[in-house]
Amino acid sequence: MKEYLCVKNKVIGSGRPLVCVPVLEKNKEDILNKVKEMVKSHVEMIEWRVDAFGHANDLNAVRDVLEQLKPLVTDTILVYTYRSKNQGGMGELSQDEIYDLHEIAAEEQIVDFIDVEFMEAKNAPKEIRKLQEKGTYVIASHHDFGQTPRADILEMILERMHGSDAAIVKLAVMPNDVGDVLTLLQETYRFHARYPETPIITMSMGSLGCLSRVAGELVGSCVTFGAFDKASAPGQLPVEELDTVLRILHDRMKGE
Repeated sequence: MKEYLCVKNKVIGSGRPLVCVPVLEKNKEDILNKVKEMVKSHVEMIEWRVDAFGHANDLNAVRDVLEQLKPLVTDTILVYTYRSKNQGGMGELSQDEIYDLHEIAAEEQIVDFIDVEFMEAKNAPKEIRKLQEKGTYVIASHHDFGQTPRADILEMILERMHGSDAAIVKLAVMPNDVGDVLTLLQETYRFHARYPETPIITMSMGSLGCLSRVAGELVGSCVTFGAFDKASAPGQLPVEELDTVLRILHDRMKGE
């Protein structure tokens, strides 16, 4: 029987997708207040977007935020992400500096997942292995805000990320038409059928791709991203609406 990844009593990779909500605040006080607000609202998964933090280049400042987040997220999954400009984020640090940030997060033993930009890192498989050896799960990710590559390219990217032995693989692309959305969904389903032991997160961005954000349980995508008040990517749905739709679909798919 397959053993699913379980973090903080939440199963990742089976059933209704978890909803992850980004924190995009610029200073420590606002970050902590936003996380407190999210935890009070029973958010399942929080992504701290470190690239939005005004002191991301100060390792001590990052460590201080992590230490103060620790007592707040005892029951909430915490994802640690530094999204570079090349991948649609705000980050301008070098890959060496980003790796230092990742090491800080792994050493502090506070975050549950570290997002590693697979195509940007100098040696992504090596970095992923070292971070996971420190006891932190890794999400191998790739984001294309310009297009949806051909199906064979999507398959190649997913296969390469899977080969790194990351705990989760994540792929986000921008559609130019409905066919692009269907291509992404089909490749998600194919990957999930081929590697059911590896959780996958995919999304087609923008208004065209909103269907992909609620179709995860059908095709195998295990996490979807919603906006608490600020969206971190085009097409994110408000978390309350997203959660409602996911629960309705889950109940109907179970025949309830």
